[in-house]
Amino acid sequence: MSDIASNIRLLKQQIPQSVKLVAVSKTRPANDILEAYNTGLKYFGENRVQELLSKKDLLPPDIEWHLIGHLQTNKVKYVVTFISMIQSVDTFRLLKTINSEAHKIGRIVDCLLQIHIAEEETKFGFNMAEIDEMVRSVEFSELKYIRICGVMGMATFTDDSLQVQKEFRYLADCFNDLKRNYFKDSEFFREISMGMSGDYMTAIREGTTMIRIGSLIFGERSKQNKPA
Repeated sequence: MSDIASNIRLLKQQIPQSVKLVAVSKTRPANDILEAYNTGLKYFGENRVQELLSKKDLLPPDIEWHLIGHLQTNKVKYVVTFISMIQSVDTFRLLKTINSEAHKIGRIVDCLLQIHIAEEETKFGFNMAEIDEMVRSVEFSELKYIRICGVMGMATFTDDSLQVQKEFRYLADCFNDLKRNYFKDSEFFREISMGMSGDYMTAIREGTTMIRIGSLIFGERSKQNKPA
């Protein structure tokens, strides 16, 4: 059994069946992704549109690709035809662009609202006041080609586990508030995407439904392969 297969088997023993495992495959070659796919994984997350486009046709067509990195509006048209979920919707402008491009091809695209939960200013995402204003607007009600399936967040990069726990708990509270106030009748609004290789167990305790794991599956990236 390969290291990748062994890593996935170990992870699956540690996470509840109700939690989806998204393999973060950024910077990884197609062969590594295929190894992970052959263990039964079907969700793969990529950060960059150009890298995703260079890989997807080399791999099985039933892979469910998730866009998990910051998405520029001018790149939406390149992924909207096949993307399974855009987890990183961080502005109303981006959501409207996704809807517009999806409308052109008659396809409904699943999206998560990325909420800024970290102390780091470099992280992207809505605050709750912005989401409240957005979902109450007439413009939002007219978006028929996107489906809001939940929320996503990235915790502060820190060794302080209590800080991370607090941020994950806040994201879960945001999800519950949105579900109660705006999406209580939606069968699709059910995902909380939080937790990565260093903090996924904390995320599971705080109610995540989807974890994004890279290095624990594929190993640490070598420095020369890390994106700038």
